[in-house]
Amino acid sequence: MNPTLPDPLIQIFQVGTVTLAGPGLSGFIARVEARLQGRRGPRILQPYYDIAKLFRKEALAPTDASGFFLMAPFVAFACYLTIPLLIPVLTSYGLPLGYMGDILGGGFLLALASFAIATAAAETGSPYAQLGSSRSKTFGAITEPVVLFVVFAVALLTGTDLPYALAATVRSGAGQIVRPAHLLAAAAFFLVILYETGRIPVETHNGTNEFGMIEEARSFEYSGPYLAILRWGSSMKQMIFYVLLINVFLAPWGLASNGSLVAVVLAVLALLGKAAVVGVGVAVIDNSFAKLRLFKITQLVAAAFLLAVLAVFTLYLGGG
Repeated sequence: MNPTLPDPLIQIFQVGTVTLAGPGLSGFIARVEARLQGRRGPRILQPYYDIAKLFRKEALAPTDASGFFLMAPFVAFACYLTIPLLIPVLTSYGLPLGYMGDILGGGFLLALASFAIATAAAETGSPYAQLGSSRSKTFGAITEPVVLFVVFAVALLTGTDLPYALAATVRSGAGQIVRPAHLLAAAAFFLVILYETGRIPVETHNGTNEFGMIEEARSFEYSGPYLAILRWGSSMKQMIFYVLLINVFLAPWGLASNGSLVAVVLAVLALLGKAAVVGVGVAVIDNSFAKLRLFKITQLVAAAFLLAVLAVFTLYLGGG
């Protein structure tokens, strides 16, 4: 017997998949990186243990911090919970809330989450947290136009910027993937993912504290459950970017075409498998390149911006 799940329940499954699989994906990438370096490495489930341990610890806050400092992790977490409602995580067809926002709306939610964390870090008075906040907003001023240009290219390709529509266009034929404009936009988006998830060559994601850190520096003054929410949200953000890359740009196959339980379960397994493949690629990049100097990070982000602009020009010139 293969029961059919109602669409609202599938949407809950989409949010639950991103929420629960995010820490596991981070643990898998850390494990692969350790193996590439000849180390045994942490367990794949280690991020879950770390988050659970932080939830049991005491929470402290700087004396000069306002209530927004304590509210920011929950604002960011709420943004990350909303985005899976808008993107094709498990199904190839739009769910009831799947069309209430487009890629640009999802980008705004990601920007709001980043703004909340950066603002909270800036008011702590901690040098490391303030440096991380300032640098994230400085480089974000370049990455956000990249996302806008990628969305613009997507709109030209499909006539809409809805994630489900773009995924359907890519699935319509293998030739859609190798279109120059599509490949350029996907490459630009991948470079944005490297920056947004704090991976080399941008920063040392799991290294010691140092002045070059950006993503990790913003959470220095958090502890206990608030730090747990931040780390959980960070892993969810990474999972969201991977879902956009594989289920919208590169490989939107394996999604459930109906609401049957078997199809949904197979879609979950397919998503985890594709995310693992991307994670291995990111781990290889982590171990193949030295970390860029801080002032050269803009060159990486500028390269993504130029790729996005080139994708738009390619469409206009008729080669897309």
